[in-house]
Amino acid sequence: ELIESELFGHEKGSFTGATEKQVGKFEQADRGTIFLDEVGDMSQKTQAKVLRVLQEQEVERLGSARTIKVDVRVIAATNKNLEDAISRGEFREDLFFRLNVIPIVVPPLRERREDIPRLVQHFAKRTAEEHNLKPKRFDQAAMDALQRYRWRGNIRELRNTVERLLIMSPTEYVRVDDLPVEIRSGEPARVSVAEPEGSAKGTETNTGPGTLREFKDAAERAYLVQKLRENNWNISRTAELIDTPRS
Repeated sequence: ELIESELFGHEKGSFTGATEKQVGKFEQADRGTIFLDEVGDMSQKTQAKVLRVLQEQEVERLGSARTIKVDVRVIAATNKNLEDAISRGEFREDLFFRLNVIPIVVPPLRERREDIPRLVQHFAKRTAEEHNLKPKRFDQAAMDALQRYRWRGNIRELRNTVERLLIMSPTEYVRVDDLPVEIRSGEPARVSVAEPEGSAKGTETNTGPGTLREFKDAAERAYLVQKLRENNWNISRTAELIDTPRS
């Protein structure tokens, strides 16, 4: 009900907590543009209502029998393969074709490495402004390492890495030694722990990061990435739950 209330609006008293009338986002976007992010996560019920808006160009507030005409340009985005979701019965095929008028495919960061230097400069400038930090520059070796890395988390991972580097790097230049170990090596971080001697699995030793700092970096990153995934990459909520400053 919450997402439908946000999109389509509601009348006062239409559900518990609806203490006053609310105009939905589609109404607010009349004669303009609405951006629907992560459309692949919509419930079947919400998908049906969005389809109706696109087909009939009208919305109906929750708790109301009156329809309201809207003229809206819709831009939708998703990181899911909607055709696979259709085959699994998770996404409506008719809604997909309604949305898929002008598809724009954004390739993963690893397929457009030439964009990385400009993105790094942009995120570094924005982070310095947001956190009142002195601007820092990335030396060429560090930038080359950032361009070689695969960035499985794409823009979010790059942005968070740049933010961390600006906060943690001790000098006005970010150098290769300041980068997380997995970026320096070009491999995703792997945290492994040796089995205690005499354990049920014997005394086999797992190889992990070479130095104590590398191990700490890898362990910290693995923990933070796990928590970020659990909270859908919401940095503020993750920071609150693990009791650490957002920065």
